[in-house]
Amino acid sequence: MPIEILMPALSPTMEEGTLAKWLVKEGDEVSSGDLLAEIETDKATMEFEAVEDGVIGKILVPEGSEGVQVNAVIAILLEDGESAEDIGSAPAAAPAPSAAPTSEANERSAVTAPAPSAPVSNDGTRLFASPLARRIAADKGIDLATLTGSGPRGRIVKADVEGASAAPAAPKAPAAPTAAAKSAPMASGPEANAILRMYADRDFEEVALDGMRKTIAARLTEAKQSIPHFYLRRDIKLDALLAFRSQLNAQLEKRGAKLSVNDFIIKACALALQEVPDANAVWANDRILKLAPSDVAVAVAIEGGLFTPVLKDAEMKSLSALSAEMKDLATRARDRKLAPHEYQGGSFAISNLGMFGIDNFDAVINPPHGAILAVGAGTKKPVVTASGDLEVATVMSVTLSVDHRVIDGALGAQLLQAIVDNLENPMAMLA
Repeated sequence: MPIEILMPALSPTMEEGTLAKWLVKEGDEVSSGDLLAEIETDKATMEFEAVEDGVIGKILVPEGSEGVQVNAVIAILLEDGESAEDIGSAPAAAPAPSAAPTSEANERSAVTAPAPSAPVSNDGTRLFASPLARRIAADKGIDLATLTGSGPRGRIVKADVEGASAAPAAPKAPAAPTAAAKSAPMASGPEANAILRMYADRDFEEVALDGMRKTIAARLTEAKQSIPHFYLRRDIKLDALLAFRSQLNAQLEKRGAKLSVNDFIIKACALALQEVPDANAVWANDRILKLAPSDVAVAVAIEGGLFTPVLKDAEMKSLSALSAEMKDLATRARDRKLAPHEYQGGSFAISNLGMFGIDNFDAVINPPHGAILAVGAGTKKPVVTASGDLEVATVMSVTLSVDHRVIDGALGAQLLQAIVDNLENPMAMLA
């Protein structure tokens, strides 16, 4: 029986994507692991692999189609001995995205059998299984939640279910809240047509929103409307850090490494989260999750948006290791080559605009993080020393934006003090 090729979920939060490019054509033979297509999510372009052997019988969604829903049928794979005449017996494709030609949509409307629904585990998270594996499991009465997938990224394939025996299905997770229990919709501004009328007599260029810009708009609107932000500000003297950095860079030069001030900031924040563990936390709607490792996200500007790649276990890594990892993540972020696991997660973020000459600013928390540190430029300023003398020092202004649901004022102040102490006493970070 022909096998459906479904639009994959390339990240836990992905609901739709753009089928950017087909890497195969109808009639091509493919094997498990072969690349089939390039899929654009809101953050990156990723390659999609085949999980079954066969021949591409029909491509249902043309390349360039936007808004293709996860689990929509995008192509039909023929198994050994099958031909194009067998495609009529395949399960139905999902409604075509708006970019698909009308003729193809009419062809697909002739197929009427519904596709099997995507399986979920006992805790309600989505399981990845090939269409053939799902059909075999359904025929044999096997609960896919009891199996461990051997395919790419843990996907359950035919071989995993062929030797399995039927078992009683696990109880389903409680039903989702009704629509009445859901939160009210976010407030929005004037309608687009009203804005267009306002500027009807002015020259302008209309820029369509891509997936990344839509996601940024939605997430940051949600963040500012739903997260009770408060802000803590401190000035940090950088002279000791700059002198120590110069010494280290002189010693690292023969290894081709060079530390930036941002590398020290990452390390300082990672250690501070260990020193104030109650602040190393995220908001999870009906609970708070306290993390053991310091997973620190760093905002990276790219054309048309930004990424926040996460440096995991940052408290355990040396300054040179953090520097090399950050350079690699930033380069691949600008090329949109990051995998979802590299920019998801973390409990704390850093946004540094100091290199643009910004003295200070307030950053928006990236949910579910508990806080984000906004970093300004280091500038020469007159300061009064402990002895009462006046001197010139390099001072950097930082602002800690805090989610009050996760971190209270005193706790946030302790976290910021730990960050300041680490940066003003940089050698202690190496102890």
